[in-house]
Amino acid sequence: MSVSAERKELEQDHRPEEIRERVDEGSQSYLGDAVLGSVDGIVTTFAVVAGSVGGGFGSDVIVVLGIAKVLADGFSMGVSNYLQSRSERERAKQAREVERRHVERIPEGERQEIREIFAQKGIEGEQLQQITDAITEHRMVWIDTMLAEEHGLCADGRQPLPAGLATFVAFLLVGALPLAPFLIPGLGLQVAFWASAGLAAVAFVGVGLGKGVLLDLPLLRASLESLLIGGGAAAVAYFVGHWIRATYGA
Repeated sequence: MSVSAERKELEQDHRPEEIRERVDEGSQSYLGDAVLGSVDGIVTTFAVVAGSVGGGFGSDVIVVLGIAKVLADGFSMGVSNYLQSRSERERAKQAREVERRHVERIPEGERQEIREIFAQKGIEGEQLQQITDAITEHRMVWIDTMLAEEHGLCADGRQPLPAGLATFVAFLLVGALPLAPFLIPGLGLQVAFWASAGLAAVAFVGVGLGKGVLLDLPLLRASLESLLIGGGAAAVAYFVGHWIRATYGA
C-alpha cells in the first residue's frame, strides 16, 4: 500500500463518527473470546482425532470421543470465561466504589494522585495543572481515570454471558470441523483422517488470521504460527497414540 493510500485510509478511520463507533464498541468486543474458543476448539479436537487414529481406533470411537471432548471442553471454556468476565466486572465495581468514597472524603489526596499519575507520563508545569483540574472537575471522569490508571481496570468491561457464549459457540463450530469427515458413510479411515487434517489446516490458518487481525500482527506470520502449533500438537497426539498401541497392544 502506498503512503498516500495508507494516509487516506487512516483519515477515513479517524472521522468523528468512526472514532465514536470504535470508542463505544471497544470494551464490548467479543472477537477475542471467539478467537480464544476457536484456537482451543480446533487444537483440542484434531489432537483427539490424531491420537485416536495413531492408537488404531475406528471412526465410531473417534466420533464419540471427539463429540464428547468438544461439548465438555467447550462448555468448560465458556463457563470459565463467563466467570472470569464476571469477576473482572465485580472487581471494577468494587474498585469504583472505593475510589468514589475517596473522592468524596479526601478529594485533595485524590487530586494529588491524578497529578502524580500524569506527572509520571512526562507532563509538567502549567499543562499538568490544567489536566488535573479538567479531570477532577468531573466526578465520573475523575473516578474512571483512577479506575483505569491506578487499578488497570475498565469501567465498562465485557458482559459475562456474551463473552462466555462467544467462547463456547466458537469452540463448538470450529472444533467440530475435524470430525465432519468421520460422519460420512463409507469413507475409509485414512481418507477421513486426511480430509480431517485438511479441514483442520484450513481452520488453523483461519484462526491465525483472526488472531492477526485482532492483535494487529503480520497475517502470514500469525497464520503460519497457528498452523505450526496446531500441527505440532496433533503430531504429538498421533505418535503418543501410536506408541501406546505398539507398546501395550491397545
